[in-house]
Amino acid sequence: MNFFAQALSFILTPANWGATAANPIGEKLVEHLWYTLLALVIAAVIAIPVGFAIGHTGRGRSAAVLVSGGARALPTLGVITLLAVLLGIGLRAPLIAFVILAIPSILAGAYAGLESVDRKTIDAARAMGMTEWQILTQVEVPLGLPLIIGGLRSATLQIVATATLANYVGAGGLGIFIFLGLGTNDIVTTLVGAILVIALAIALEIVYSIIQRLVVPAGVRAGQRPQNDRPGATRTRSVVGSPLQEGSK
Repeated sequence: MNFFAQALSFILTPANWGATAANPIGEKLVEHLWYTLLALVIAAVIAIPVGFAIGHTGRGRSAAVLVSGGARALPTLGVITLLAVLLGIGLRAPLIAFVILAIPSILAGAYAGLESVDRKTIDAARAMGMTEWQILTQVEVPLGLPLIIGGLRSATLQIVATATLANYVGAGGLGIFIFLGLGTNDIVTTLVGAILVIALAIALEIVYSIIQRLVVPAGVRAGQRPQNDRPGATRTRSVVGSPLQEGSK
């Protein structure tokens, strides 16, 4: 417990956030966020159009599941090490690894979001004369937003947790505290890195909850809530699985 108190005291000391500190917390936090955002944007640019194409046409889902499963099976540390040997020390190797890590979640969220839309709704839109592009942008994407955002949220949290490995090849980030603490057997410094990463993940989770509330129409959110007409039934969301898991079925 004393180690946690010392770690919290280190984090709350203003001098450790300034430029004069050996490893300024503020600077490392910005680096960690920048790596996360950069990897998320690149992965989203790749995965979302592919996911929309799969969800809208219903073609290529098996291939997407196969590729996503393969990407998820790759050991991130091994990928970073291999790419660092090929590309050199720096940000490029971990950034590519983070993008590979994020693509499966974003891809699954994108096509599962579109697949979750009731086919009767799409048929009705088509019968009204809407083009395929209008059906995609005005019907399928708005109704599938909860799962699409769920995929982005899952990918973000995975990147935040894994971005600590960036320091393994000298790219910095909050992982510097963890690696420095492990290398010197300094438990307090290791805890500083762990606490900061956990706090950052929780903060981003709150941000995503706010975004989902602001972006997703209220009617769509209401439609995503579990409903059970059985008298006395108390089945909860945790029992039926997360929206992303349900949409993947």
